[in-house]
Order: sequence, then C-alpha cells, then structure tokens
Amino acid sequence: MKLGGSIMALISAASLLAGCSTTRVLSADEYRLAKNEIRVTNDGHFNTSLIRPYIKQQPNSYIAFGWNPFLSVYNWSGQDGDKGMGTFFRKIGVAPVIYEADQVETSAANIERHLEYLGYYNSKVESKVSVKKKKVYVDYAVTLGKRHMISKIIFSVPSGGTFATDFYADTSNVTIKPGTFLSEALLEKESERSAEHLRNKGYYGFTKNYYFFQADTLANPDSVVLEMRINRYTRNESPNNSRPLSRFYFNDVSISHSKNLKFHKNVLTNLNTIIPGQMYNERNVNTTYSRLSSLRAFSNVNISLTQVDTNLVDCAINLSQSPIQGFKTNLQGSSNSTGLIGISPQLSFFNRNIFRGGEWLNLSFIGNFQFKPNSKTRSNEVGTSLGLSFPRFLGLPYRFFKGPSIPRTEINASYNFQDRPEYTRNIISTSFGYNGNSHNRIFYQAYPVQVNIIRLFNLDPTFFKTLSSNPFMRNAYQNHFDIGSGFTLFYTTNSDVNPSSSYHYYKLQVDMSGNLLSLFNPYFAKDSTGSGTIWNTPYAQYVRAELNVGKTVRFGKDGKYAVAMRFIGGAGYAYGNSSVIPFEKQFYCGGANGLRGWQARAVGPGLSAKDTTFSIPSQTGDMKLEANLEYRFPLFWKLSGAVFADAGNVWTLQGQNDESRFRLNLNDLKASIAADCGIGVRMDLNFILLRVDMGFKVHDPSREQKWRSPDEWLKSDGFSVHFGVGYPF
Repeated sequence: MKLGGSIMALISAASLLAGCSTTRVLSADEYRLAKNEIRVTNDGHFNTSLIRPYIKQQPNSYIAFGWNPFLSVYNWSGQDGDKGMGTFFRKIGVAPVIYEADQVETSAANIERHLEYLGYYNSKVESKVSVKKKKVYVDYAVTLGKRHMISKIIFSVPSGGTFATDFYADTSNVTIKPGTFLSEALLEKESERSAEHLRNKGYYGFTKNYYFFQADTLANPDSVVLEMRINRYTRNESPNNSRPLSRFYFNDVSISHSKNLKFHKNVLTNLNTIIPGQMYNERNVNTTYSRLSSLRAFSNVNISLTQVDTNLVDCAINLSQSPIQGFKTNLQGSSNSTGLIGISPQLSFFNRNIFRGGEWLNLSFIGNFQFKPNSKTRSNEVGTSLGLSFPRFLGLPYRFFKGPSIPRTEINASYNFQDRPEYTRNIISTSFGYNGNSHNRIFYQAYPVQVNIIRLFNLDPTFFKTLSSNPFMRNAYQNHFDIGSGFTLFYTTNSDVNPSSSYHYYKLQVDMSGNLLSLFNPYFAKDSTGSGTIWNTPYAQYVRAELNVGKTVRFGKDGKYAVAMRFIGGAGYAYGNSSVIPFEKQFYCGGANGLRGWQARAVGPGLSAKDTTFSIPSQTGDMKLEANLEYRFPLFWKLSGAVFADAGNVWTLQGQNDESRFRLNLNDLKASIAADCGIGVRMDLNFILLRVDMGFKVHDPSREQKWRSPDEWLKSDGFSVHFGVGYPF
C-alpha cells in the first residue's frame, strides 16, 4: 500500500463519516439540537463564553470544525439499535442530543439573571428556533443592560480594637476600585478575599456575611458611590446579635490517634503549624491538614476548632488510622503472531509507618519472562528493589519549609539479574534524593546521587563476534560504572489517579552522568580503549533528556467518552569517557504502553531490518519520537472499549549505520516511522483497571514493502496482543 493510497483511503473514510446522517435514529417527532448561537446586539466585544454555560441544553460537542465522527457512528445503528450490530455502534458512538423546546425559555431567563449578576442590569434575551432537516438551531439574541461605573468607594468599619487597623492596612489590595463597573460578582469576590485575609489575621469565624454593600446612584445615574460596610453581625442576623470583632489566639492544641497506632509524637508536632499562644491563622490550619494527610498513615484528618473564651480557640486534631501495610500486585503480558509470549509479574509489599514516624517502605519483586512454546528461545529477568521514604528533607530542619507540602527524602536500592540467550547481566543500582509537590499540580524529584554498576557474563560466542564487528553495539554491551544525577519535573491539571474530567500534563526527565568523575580522569587507570576505569570498569559519561506531553479530553454524558493523546520525545548523547550511552539508558519502542503493534524493544532503530543477533527483541537507540491516540468508550457493566493508533521509532545519533541514524529529512523521517492501529477492552473494577489491547502493524519501516494492507494484519508478524493494568497513558 503506497503512502498516497493510504492518505486517500483516510480522506475517503473521513468524508464518509462526515457525510453520514446524524439524525437517522430520531423518531418522527424528534429533532437533534445542532447548535446554540449567542449574538450580543449592542456590544461586539462581549465574551459570550461567560453566559454560554447557563444555556440548559447543550448540543453534542465537536472534535474539530463542527465534526464529531462518533455521532455518525451512533447513527449507523438506525432506529432498531438494540439488535445485531446496532448495539455495537451505539456503544462506541455518541448519542445525539434531542431538542427539548421548554429548555429554551428557561435558558433565556438563566442568561438574564447571570447578566445581572455580572453587572448588566435589565438585559434582554430573545430566542429564535429554526429547523433544517431534523436539526434545530437556537439563536439567542442578547441586548446587554446598563452598567454603572463606581466613582467612589466609602469604607465603613467598626471602630475600636484592632479590627479597623487590620482592615485599612489591606485596602490597597481591595479589588473594587473607582473606575470599575458595579456587579454582584465583583462584590462577592472581594468580600470572600477580604474575609479570608482577616481570618489569617486572627479573626476566627469571620466570613463574607459580615459585609454589606450600598450603591447610591442619586447624584449621578451613570455612576455609583459605593459604600462597603462591615457590621458586627451577619446578613442573616439583626443588630441585636452584634458581637465584638477581635483577634483570637490558639489556646489548647491536642493531637490524638488510635492507641493501636505507634507513632512518634515529635514528627506530628513538627508537622503541626497550629501553636498554642499564637494568633489564630486559617492558613496554619489548612497547612497542618495538608501535611498530616500527606503522611498516608491516616485515613482521615479531622481538625476541630472550638471557641472557649472571647478571644481563645481550642484545637483538637484527631487522626483516624488507615491500613499501614499491605501488598500490591501487577501483571503485564504480551504475545505476537510469531508466537513469542511475554509475562511481567510484580509483587510489592508496603509499610507506611515502618519506623513509627511516617516513613514509607516499599519492597518489590519483579520478573520478565519471554519464551516461545516448544522452543528453547527464552529470556528470564528477575529483580528486587527496596525503597525508603522519610517525611522530611534530610539535612534541613522542618522550620525551613512553611507551606503545606514537606519534601520527602528517598533512598532506593535494587538488584536485577538478566539471563538472555546472548548474555547474562547483573545490574546493581542505588540512589539518594528528594521529591515533593506544589499545590498538587507541580511534582518534582531531584536525585543528586544515582549509581548503577553493570556486569556482563557468559557472552554467547556468536553474539560476541557480532559485537566485535559493530562498535556501537560493542560499546553499549560492556561492563560500566554509572554515577551521576538526575531530576524529574511533572505538571498536571488533575492529580487524581483516574481523573473524571479533561486534563493535560507535562513531564520532563533529565539524567547526567560521569561529569564529576571526569575531573579525576587523569588519575584513573585506563582500559584498552583509553577510557578511565573504576574497579577495572569504565565509567559512563552522557546526558539524557525525555519529554512526555499528554492530554485527555472527556465528553458525552458524565464524561464517559474520552480521547487521549500523548507525545514522547527524548534523546541521549555520550561524550568524554563514553562513545555510546549505556544500554539500560537507551530508548526503545513497542510494548503494552507504547507501539502496541510490536512487542517491547522490537522496533527500529530507524530503517534497520529486524536484528537477528538477538533471539528476544532488544532493539534500542539514542533518540525516540512517539505519538499515541486513543478513543475510549463505554460498553456494558464494568467493561469499556478503545480504538487506538500509535506511531514512532527510535534512532541512533552516533555510530556509522546509515539505516539506523536519525536524519532531519522529511522523506527519510516518514519512511522510518512505525505505525499501528488496534482495539482494546478494559475492565474497571474501581480498585484496579485490567486491560487487553491488540495492535496491528500498519507501517513497518524494517520491511522493503513498508505499508501493510489489512489482509496482512493477522498473518505472521503482523500483530501483537498485550495484557496490562491501568491505562497505557
């Protein structure tokens, strides 16, 4: 299949979907709501997105240019959609929004009320409904009402005590200023801001309900003199309920938890920012809640505040114990049309309070077993890792950190044993570093020390001969000592494990190795290639970076439908004491979370043919580009489906092999991109999501005839099946 033919096929398929009926499933008296149009008749600059959410009935969302292919797919089912293939089409498609006439006038009234809230008084909204071939278009003509500009602000606050002083000290931050337009939204926002500020200044229980506003338009009907008044009673009370507005101070502070939980008191004390005798501050209450919750040793953190005097507040912090220890399991599997089967189990034990101070212990055992039934071809990998996490920044006292998040100190160690047909390898790793987050949006990890020691044994004679003739592979498959540092920066708009709304994220990971050691290179012993060695092992020197960008868009009723997208770009470069980055730091494609038409490490590099040096795929590169697209839809019960497409590859940046090297040439790049498509099924059991994906190779850069027609997808080496836990991205 040629590229031009494939593009034409895609265009034809898109045209078919675009031309399909989107109203076929409607009965004779039903119409599809196609569009809501908002026209502001007297202000061309008004932002209509401010009032669009107040339209009660919204049409189907569109992916691009007024087009939603899943709406067309749903209509393939016809009116008897509960039979045959119709059921399937309705499961993967999106149902049309059926027009409801009574919602139009309700929407118009909603818009008028919200415009008044925004400061447009006496606005008018008129609706007009037009019908074209079973599709309804609703036009809302909005005439904005009059706005009143604030010409002067008068503050009126109770005198005496400290309240007036604290209030007037904050007037420079008041968001209501002369020249702004009067609106209930503006007054509400300012009263909430000011009340929060005063609660952080000691005024326990002070809320926006103590604020009263009066607007005077008698002097000038086009402007407003606004009085912002604070009373000693709330809007729901009368002057008879007046009380002093005075600062409060923390009195007795207690921390309690189950007697069955052994926990060092000094850790809780250091994390607590509510101190007896200090002035009441709401920010300290919220900070303490966040810090104690982050320990994960408590299922519930309850901070109870009780007024015990005219200016004293008692604080009782009650901590409910969560399960302290337990086991986690994970299993991934894969199979392809060549008969190669891969199984990757993992068993982890965790303890969230190993030393009785909120320290986390994680002990994991992993395996990766690949084999062909009725064949001697097999690869075994087993490993264990131990991680310790301390709820403090070792080396700095708690007082250096004022916010709700305290960085944690991480110490990790692992051992990995790999027994492949070509070699046996041992990997010993350890690291020391810190991790934390800011506002549950920005997460960071910084490891000033990362050490890997790699030793190879039992090299197969044929494999060793291949290494001798290929400098790139020879240098990648050698003993080496890797000591360096790295960091990871992750930003997300939703940090939930399984977000129920649309979100996006960015992840940057950087590793550097050998730079510090290179300063002492003149004093190291040298091997036959002139590289400096430690314990008769060359040390690695390189820099490596990887960027991961993802976005998931949810739509349809309750957000049950989703389109997930991801892009990965990474590159590594060896220099100084190394001519190639270590094998374990190289990039690869394929597998359950990547190009699902291939098994892991079975793609590339570049245009290279399948590497027969390895009985089990082990194809890697210095650079990686990958893009993934997946559409997710509900089926029935706890099952959901997916349709996906993946594209990408790895390339070398160093070495002499032209077929594997990355070249910034559009034709070469297109030829070297591997692509697949496929389908998947997910079972969401709430506590775990099980996944099966079947990917078909569409464009295989290792073949002379790169495009595979659909009749080749189920033939030899044309597909792969992957079993996994959790979403792939």
